[in-house]
Formats: sequence, C-alpha cells, structure tokens
Amino acid sequence: MSQQRPRRRCEGMAMGAIVLDLRPGLGIGPFTLGMPICDAFAEIEQQPNIYDVVHVKYFDEEPLKLDIVISFPDHGFHLRFDPWSQRLRLIEIYDVKRLQMRYATSLIGGPTTLATFVGVYQLFGPTFPGTYDKDRGVYTLFYPGLSFAFPIPTQYTDCCNDGEAELPLEFPDGTTPVTCRVCVYDSSADKKVGVGSLMDKAIAPPLPAGSLYMEEVHVKLGEELRFSVGGQHIPFGASPQDVWSELGRPCAIHQKQVDQMVIHSASDPRPRTTLCGDYFYNYFTRGLDILFDGQTHKIKKFVLHANYPGHADFNSYIKCNFVIHSSEIGGSFGEVGGAKRCITPSTKWDHVKEILGDCGRAAIQTQGSTSNPFGSTFVYGYQNVAFEVMKNGYIATVTLFQS
Repeated sequence: MSQQRPRRRCEGMAMGAIVLDLRPGLGIGPFTLGMPICDAFAEIEQQPNIYDVVHVKYFDEEPLKLDIVISFPDHGFHLRFDPWSQRLRLIEIYDVKRLQMRYATSLIGGPTTLATFVGVYQLFGPTFPGTYDKDRGVYTLFYPGLSFAFPIPTQYTDCCNDGEAELPLEFPDGTTPVTCRVCVYDSSADKKVGVGSLMDKAIAPPLPAGSLYMEEVHVKLGEELRFSVGGQHIPFGASPQDVWSELGRPCAIHQKQVDQMVIHSASDPRPRTTLCGDYFYNYFTRGLDILFDGQTHKIKKFVLHANYPGHADFNSYIKCNFVIHSSEIGGSFGEVGGAKRCITPSTKWDHVKEILGDCGRAAIQTQGSTSNPFGSTFVYGYQNVAFEVMKNGYIATVTLFQS
C-alpha cells in the first residue's frame, strides 16, 4: 500500500535537482543509517519545500515481510526501513539524474554531472573488482558502505564475465558506463550490497550499548511493567512521582476524554462532561501511555503502541517492544521456555486466540471515519487486557488494566 503526502511545491525547487551530502556507510543529507522512521519523518517535516512529494509504501497484508519505504519520486531516491525495528537499513538512489550528491568538495549525479564509471573512479579512487550480474546485465562496483550499479549494453557484455570481474574504463566505441543506481549501507557487517537480491543483505547498524530503542517491555497482566534495559518496574497503583523517578519526564500530559465505552458500563452511563478527571502521561519515545485516576492519582491503565503503518496513530509513537506474560499464558519474567506462548508486537490475532482462548465478539473502533483513511479496527477484551486489532490481524495497541 502507498500513502502520499500533500504536494507543497516550491517553484524555485521544481526544475532543479537538490544537492545532498553523500556519506558512505553513514547516510545521505539529513538521513542517517539506523535512524528510526519517526526521525526521518521529522526531517521531512522540517523541510517541506524540498521534500514536498513523499510516498510511504508498505505491505498492508503482511507489514513485517517487506520494508517500509519512504520514497521521494521528484528526487529519485528511497529510504528503506527494516519492518520489525523500523530503523533505516538502506538508502537507494534509483534515478541518479534527479539527485546531485556532494562528496568532499566534488559533485556527482544530477542533470548536469553524469555519474560515469570514470567519474566515480576519479572521485572515490581505486577499489577491488566488482561483480557482473549476467541476467540483469548490470555491473556493480563496491566501496565500503557504498555501491554503484552500471548497466552494460548487450553488445559489450563480453567485456565482463559473470561473477567477479573487472570493467574497462571505456567501451571499444570510446563511451564509458554511466551508473543507474547508488546504494548507501552500513559497512560494519562487511557485506556487498547492490541491486536485486543483494539489497536484502543491508542491515541497520547495531544500536549503541545501553540504547533504550526497542527495549523489551515485559508485562505481567494485572500487575506491572518491567523495562529490560533500564530495569525499571512500574506497577499498577504507582503515583506520578513514582513514574517520573523511573521513566523521567513524560513527552506530554493531557486530560482524558470521557470513555466512549461507558455506555456499556453497569454504572450510570450518562456522561456529564466531555472531560473527566483522569489524565495521561504520554511517553511517545517509548510507545507508551499511562493513565492516572483523577481522584487517587494512581495508575489505572497502560496503553502500548505497536506503531504499524496503516493505523491512524502510525508515526505518533515509537514502537513498543512489549512481551506479555500472564498466568493464563504460563510464562513469567525471564522464563525462556514460555517464549513461544508470550504475546509480542509480531504475534498475530489468531495466535493470541490460541494462547488466551476465544473472547467472543469484538467492539468496532473507527477513530472517527472522516479523519481516518485506514478504516475501523477491532477491540477484543480479556481479563486485565484489551487488544486493538487491525484488519490484517496484527495488534495495533494493547490496553492493560486491573479487572
């Protein structure tokens, strides 16, 4: 599925290629390998006159099978994000004439500076022989964290042998190959990344030691959350002061709207105001919301966000890497044997039902049909937990409470 952001054309930018600094093994322009997808969107939003046409592509039915791709068709390049970690693993310039790259003080690519084999060699220096893909008719030249693909005309394919080969600087007619694709990737894994299946070899660089990104958040239903890297424990009934001391200042605080599910309550279903006294602490960078009771100021709910594309809240939160344990599941903190019966963001709804059993009909959640282009989701409730499930069967959010 593809999403397109509104076109906000800057006339001065319309006809000319932009110039981005090329950093082999690290990134291009403001985009750095390993960055979370939310950081990439933040960079895009800061420069709307440059990145005015943006497409977001993903596999709607199985969002963990293929990359999440942010594409800039006007500038001829893609950002490819690992679908599980949602971190940038590969930058692919697929139309070199649309993007001018600056390396040190020299320019290459764009409408005026052809990225020829001779030009690449002069700018980046000698390297080991590249590889020739006979089926694709493409020769790929590799540097650390950087590769250039050159299409070879059929009349000159005998200049290359299938596999590792040297490419002459010029063909017999005096012309030189011109690159059709450039890939920027992490060089720490010492892998050659190029066109076709070679693109799959690119992986995001390792996270720094102690990084909180995608840390496992272990859930004991009806009891507490435990954070695997920092070691914090946040139980139900904890105070705002407890949460501040464990997790730090929240990204935002907002008052809760009246619960739309109150009509199903056995208590008085008539809301007296659009606001209630309860309030949320939002930890967007942890994929977590914490709801406090407005009278007791104690935690009454946690909301964990999986941040899947195709959900109305996509890119509002960083993905929460939750691991749910319960007495029904039969697992406990640190218990390896129960891993297959834990629930994580990659667990599909059919598997959740195998673990917890059927819970009956779902409530339909629309998020307001006029503002949500992705359609409704389904909410299923069990003791101490409710799952919001997308139409593709993946969990969008998990709401934890004490029954």
